[in-house]
Amino acid sequence: MELEQAKILVIGGAGFIGSFVVTELLKHPVNEVAVYDNLARGKKAYLTEALKDPRCSFYPVGGDIREVDILNDAMKGKDYVICLAAMWLLHCKDYPRTAFDVNIAGTFNVLEACVKNNIKKLIWSSSASVYGDAVELPMTEDHPFNNKNFYGATKIAGEAMATAFHDRYGLQVIGLRYMNVYGPHQDQTAAYTGVIPIMLNKIDANEQPVINGDGSQAYDFIYVEDVARFNVLALKSDIAHGFYNVGTEVQTSIKTLCDLILELKQSDLKVIYKPYSADDARALVQNRIGSNKKAKTDLGFEFKYNLREGLNKLIQWRNANGADQ
Repeated sequence: MELEQAKILVIGGAGFIGSFVVTELLKHPVNEVAVYDNLARGKKAYLTEALKDPRCSFYPVGGDIREVDILNDAMKGKDYVICLAAMWLLHCKDYPRTAFDVNIAGTFNVLEACVKNNIKKLIWSSSASVYGDAVELPMTEDHPFNNKNFYGATKIAGEAMATAFHDRYGLQVIGLRYMNVYGPHQDQTAAYTGVIPIMLNKIDANEQPVINGDGSQAYDFIYVEDVARFNVLALKSDIAHGFYNVGTEVQTSIKTLCDLILELKQSDLKVIYKPYSADDARALVQNRIGSNKKAKTDLGFEFKYNLREGLNKLIQWRNANGADQ
């Protein structure tokens, strides 16, 4: 499936991952990339370069997936949709009713609008949170849903609705289960990968980095540019429906991550270890590494940046642009 002269709506396109997806799409001979974002977490500044391209535009009204009439209007005449809009993990924990409205009802609105507007294909952001803490490693896409938090529950619901819309209406929809994405513009309050900008901010301030727990908790870190490429690969593929892990299948403990960051920053600061607070949702997941076999087989995806390379790119970006606020 080629994207020549395609018109694409990117919901949540001003966010951390979404802004990189927009940039990746503009590398292809598309006709239009329209961004629909309420800027709850994203920033229009993340699209400064992209918006210089006459094919890229920012939808001027709304941007919220709860606003059905505006969402439908934004989707009119588009060929494809990529949806990255969601409330994130800790906000879901604190505001579960709003999380239901955004992540579950909002996802239904997107799916319904895609059918109404004859969208050829939807790429929808799920999450590795559907798996919860790993029962077996690496986690394949058949790994049981071991989730215990509300954010993961909303993503499980979204996947079920996507499957139902595919079965009932023939909507082509692929769900992407992101592992731990990092890179420029990342929210340092993100539940798991926020550890990277937090550590970098501490080191830049000549303060000792802090690790919660003993540092043995291990995750699968993937650079945001690789994630953006994955979104476009999924869009261009002939796969009509399915769910895919988006990761490297490389296990990295938080202690190893911190040691690597200190090495790259040429810092001799010593790490402080602190126990998790009683209500810290991050304590629920201590191990998360996703198999990338299905993504390689079906989509031909290979990640480009290992952790050292990705962190170096991020550090260079911060040196040139400063830390995200």
